[in-house]
This record gives sequence, structure tokens and C-alpha cells, in this order.
Amino acid sequence: MTVTAPPPAPAAERPTARATRLLDRVLTLRELAILAVLLVMIAVTQAANSAFLSAQGIKDLLLNAAILVLVATGQSLVVLTRNVDLSVGSTLGISAFAAGTVLHGGGDAVVATLLAVALGVGCGLLNGLLVSLGQVPALVVTLGTLYIIRGVDSLWVGSRQITAADLPGGFVDFGSGGISAVPWLALIALAVLAVTAYYLHHVGGGRELYALGSNPEAARLAGIPVRRRVLTAYTCCGGLAGLAGALYLARFGNVDSGTGTGYELTVVSAVVVGGVAFTGGSGTVHGAALGALLLTSVNSVLPALGVSSVWVLAINGVLLLLAIAVDRIVALRVASALKRPAAKRPTGNGSSPPAREKGDARHA
Repeated sequence: MTVTAPPPAPAAERPTARATRLLDRVLTLRELAILAVLLVMIAVTQAANSAFLSAQGIKDLLLNAAILVLVATGQSLVVLTRNVDLSVGSTLGISAFAAGTVLHGGGDAVVATLLAVALGVGCGLLNGLLVSLGQVPALVVTLGTLYIIRGVDSLWVGSRQITAADLPGGFVDFGSGGISAVPWLALIALAVLAVTAYYLHHVGGGRELYALGSNPEAARLAGIPVRRRVLTAYTCCGGLAGLAGALYLARFGNVDSGTGTGYELTVVSAVVVGGVAFTGGSGTVHGAALGALLLTSVNSVLPALGVSSVWVLAINGVLLLLAIAVDRIVALRVASALKRPAAKRPTGNGSSPPAREKGDARHA
């Protein structure tokens, strides 16, 4: 009789699960660290300027962050797939002017907002088709569409400008109104954030974005519709940029051909600072929202402390470099967690030599 040792548990699953748990813990700690930095920064500013956290001060903080949170949420979907959308600033600008044109002509605010969203969806769809079907690098595609959309916007707008006086009073009031210190724009951003987070963590299509960003080739071999998922991410990103354009118009009541210029860099910074890895496959929209809130709060904190606003860009750059360094450290830790159990993995068919020898002896 031959004695066979029981097969061991699959070794490949153990390191993968361990790395996943490690990554989840690191991302949670990173988001908590961003929140802690934000709270400390606000507390120090409040101690130096007691009027900073007044009802209006809190409202201004949330208003400044709401639009960036919206665009950063959409950008997160794209970055998770190991891509990027550099045209979100141009999309925001042209969508804002389209909404303003409708409202200036006496149109309804809902129709104007839907038009802005539809225009954003069209821009995102164009990017998604070029990247997913055309197999053109995302950086090249979206850099090109950035200039195309900006050029179309400049030709269309020209020297015209839409101001708050050209808009319905209710629309402008909505942009600055809210419930006590919580503005309507912040509530909209929070709702979009919650829906997107639910999609990413509880819907199969959302989970597939993580798989696609982690290893595109493996995702393709596993049967994930890679092109469709990339197209969906870009379309959602464009739609949220269009919605942000309409809300930008309501918030500031002023749109011209330069609206949104350079905004894409701020959006990418917020996403990366918030812990969404630029190499794809990891991060949360909650982290991106915290990154957006941190960056916009810096703009309010420095003037309140009497520091020149010229330091804003430098501080944003430092935060971005720190975020990239943390990403690199996390990647090395996860790789290490994967390799350590692999080194202990048994060789051959999994049967131990003593059991095999004993079986051979009995069989003989």
C-alpha cells in the first residue's frame, strides 16, 4: 500500500492575501495620516486666527474643496486603471461656458447642468475610445485633447465673458447657499463620492478596475472586458468634469475662455496625494477627496496665517513628492510580502520526502 501525504493549502493564495491585507492597512493608515495632518493644520490656524473656523470660514473651506473633489473622484477611476486624463481642466471650462450660454439665454438651470454633463461625457468618451480602442498612450491622448478642447473653447468663447449678472439669481444663490455651514455643492460632492465608493467596492465592474490597474494582461486573460472598463472610467471622469463645470459657474458666476486652465495638474496632485497610486490598482476615492480637501485648505490656511500665497505651489509640490515616495515604499513592502512566503513554498508535488520514502518501503 502506498501512503500519500495530504496536499498542502495553495501557497500562492497565502502571499496574495497577506499582501492585500498589508496594502489595505497601509492605505487606511495613509488616509488617517492625511486626515491628521489636515486637522493639525486647521487647529494651528484656528489658534493663530480665531475667526478661521467661523460658520463662514467652514463654508468657504467646503466650497473650495467641493468642485475639486468632484473632478478628483472621476480622475481616480481613470488612474486606478493605470491611465490618466489631462483634459479635465479644459472639459470643465467648456462645460461651464456651455451651461452659462443656456442660462444667459433664459434657459432652465437643470437643462444647463444636463448639457454640461453631456458635453463632459462626450469629451470623456472621445478620450476613452482613443485610449481603449486606438491603444494610444493615455498621456499622449489626453494631452492632445486638452489642447483640442481648449482651442475649441477659445474659438467659441473668444473675448466674451459670462458674469453673475447674466445668470439667474437662484442659480447663483444655489452656488453659495446650503444648510447652515454646509453648502449644497459639498453635499452634491459627498453624494457622488458615496456612490462612486460603493461602485468600486461592491460592484463587479468597480472591482475589475482595480484588477485592471494591478495587472492589465492578467485581467485580460481572466476575461475582464478591459476596453469596456477603460471606456467606462473615462466616460465617468468626463461626466463628472462636466458637472463640476456647471457647479463652477454657480460657485463663481464668472466664466471666460481661460476657465479651468491648469486645473488638471491640481486634480492629479489631489489624487496622488490622496493615496491613489499613479501606477494603478490601489487607492480609494475617499483618499482622493481627502487629498483635494488638504490641497484646497492650504490655500485658505496660508493667508489666514499671514503667509504669502506664492508658497502654495511649493507646498503642493512637496506634498506630491512625499506621496510618490510613500507609494514607492508601499510597493516595495507589498513585493517583499509576496516574496517571503514564496521562499518557504515546498517543491515538487507537495508530498514530503519522509512520507514518500515510507510509502515506497511498504510498497516494496
